[in-house]
Amino acid sequence: MNVFNQNHSIRSLSDVIPVAQSLAQQFAQTAIERDKVGGTPKYERDLIRQSGLLSLSIPEQFGGLSGQWQDIFNVVKIFAQADSSLAHVFGFHHLLLATVRLFGNSQQWQRWYQLTAEKSWFWGNALNPLDKRTVVKTQDDWYEFSGKKSFCSGALDSEMLIASGVDEKTGNLLIAAVPTSRSGITLYHDWDNIGQRQTDSGSSIFERVRVEIKDMLLDPGPLSTPFSTLRPLIAQLVFVNMFLGVSEGAMLEAKRYTKTESRAWFLSGVEHADEDPYILRHYGEFWLELEALRLLNKNAITKLQEAWDIAENLTEQQRGEVAIAVATAKVAATRTSLDITNRIFEVTGARATQASLRFDRFWRNVRTQTLHDPVEYKLQDLGIWALNDLYPKASFYS
Repeated sequence: MNVFNQNHSIRSLSDVIPVAQSLAQQFAQTAIERDKVGGTPKYERDLIRQSGLLSLSIPEQFGGLSGQWQDIFNVVKIFAQADSSLAHVFGFHHLLLATVRLFGNSQQWQRWYQLTAEKSWFWGNALNPLDKRTVVKTQDDWYEFSGKKSFCSGALDSEMLIASGVDEKTGNLLIAAVPTSRSGITLYHDWDNIGQRQTDSGSSIFERVRVEIKDMLLDPGPLSTPFSTLRPLIAQLVFVNMFLGVSEGAMLEAKRYTKTESRAWFLSGVEHADEDPYILRHYGEFWLELEALRLLNKNAITKLQEAWDIAENLTEQQRGEVAIAVATAKVAATRTSLDITNRIFEVTGARATQASLRFDRFWRNVRTQTLHDPVEYKLQDLGIWALNDLYPKASFYS
């Protein structure tokens, strides 16, 4: 059933949360089976296309909804409660739209925003700054990308890609926006990991792909100004809200099971599992962790929005304040999500480990994604700030 035959399409920002919740409910119905098979969630991605949510971060004058970052991350979190793979590709879509805004000139990003809103384009990722196997050659008035890329999340079933390569002469990172269907680009269905199984984070090959100058993000370019360095902070907040959503989803599933299926331990002295003092203690700790994370997340998003609104007038110090808030939320989200998704079995019991329930998918998803960049380096950044009053140095991960 297509939910948008029931007047659930977006007409204004007030429709965003109801539509996202309707989609999440539909995603939840097939999440277990799709987790088994992996591959591309084509039907679900088409529902997102039809919903209008792909235009959420695009200003109204270019055909979008003029959503704030809080709106975008709310949807990421809602999707992650049901299916963190779809939360991932949705969050990355808006990260990649932000990338063209941050790294490109106004003529570029305004054109791409308008086309994305008109055509319901999905943007995919082929920007992996640590994978330097793609080399860029400069021709007379165009560029040639050749090489392999890994971890290309959302690239399959996308209309546009953000791709990176290393300049063969200077070694500098060059980034472009190119149509996914461009001749010479091959995307592989070789993503088969324990978690995030439908993010299509496989590899790609660029074989002498021609990229025009107008599609190169050179002005101001990657991480070249305080404003442009907001890109990695947006990426980190996509993960924070994914982890928060997964944690909330895991707790809701555990709660339903505890109240309807779990049995009180025979030594507990109570009749029902929801009266067991040790189970209640676990749920109390879950609540405490989630409430703390929600507040840290809200603070980080507020600071990001303030920085985004300043745009080109953003200072290094203001950017640094955002980076500290985001790193704090990222560490908390990593710890909370790994803890709750592991401990839900302690409040549901041995029968909850049956394979058909796949409650382990919550842990597998966050375990896979929390390795995206080592959280220890976020703690190092926080330690340098706490001890030496120095902000994190901007990179593609901080």
